[in-house]
Amino acid sequence: MKIKLPQPFTFEAGPRAVLLLHGFTGHTADVRMLGRFLEKKGYTSHAPIYRGHGLPPEELIKSNPDQWWEDVNQALQHLKDLGYEEIAVAGLSLGGVLGLKLAYSTSIKAMIPMCAPMFFDNETQLSQGFKAFSKEFKQLEGKDEATIEQEVERLVENSKELFEGLGKTISEVKDNIDTIYTPVFVVQARQDKMINTESATYIYENVESDVKELTWYEDSGHVITLDKEKEQLHEDIYQFLEILDWKR
Repeated sequence: MKIKLPQPFTFEAGPRAVLLLHGFTGHTADVRMLGRFLEKKGYTSHAPIYRGHGLPPEELIKSNPDQWWEDVNQALQHLKDLGYEEIAVAGLSLGGVLGLKLAYSTSIKAMIPMCAPMFFDNETQLSQGFKAFSKEFKQLEGKDEATIEQEVERLVENSKELFEGLGKTISEVKDNIDTIYTPVFVVQARQDKMINTESATYIYENVESDVKELTWYEDSGHVITLDKEKEQLHEDIYQFLEILDWKR
């Protein structure tokens, strides 16, 4: 069976822009509904796909966090090239980690980390997520269970370097959180089984921003942008963006 691979998107609306960043093993479908919602509210959005993502898992383990960081910077530049000067960033999971790195590395309007990990005591959960993603992809390819089992095991064995890099990236961002002064809205799902939910409190307490908020979503899991409370999440993000001091 041929699998339709996802694409980056840009929804142009008003002069205010939001860079939308997907999670590890995810792609633009993670943030597409949020992008469409913001477009209706007059906000432009752009979502890239990092190298190795939106592809078979064999491709994902050939990529690394340094490449994803480059991809995020290129995506920010893409919005600037289109003429957008004020850009907020909203990132899910790994996207939240990379967005927080943007917040202390360059000038952005605001940062919205959603279920973003800060502690790498969760390698098991992340590798479980990778396993589940790999299995699902291979089922879609129409492979039998025995073949899937073998191929997933091989992938897990070959992904150790990738997870080491992921751990380093998360730790590096955690160590620099206290150099963030840009407005921050921390979003965390209470039913998140993929990361240590203490991450949200850590981000909230350690950023130096004058404008900062933390909201818990009681009935949502890790991919909060696609879960039960997504409409409420969309509205809360919009309200947060509206309190910012935009030039236009």
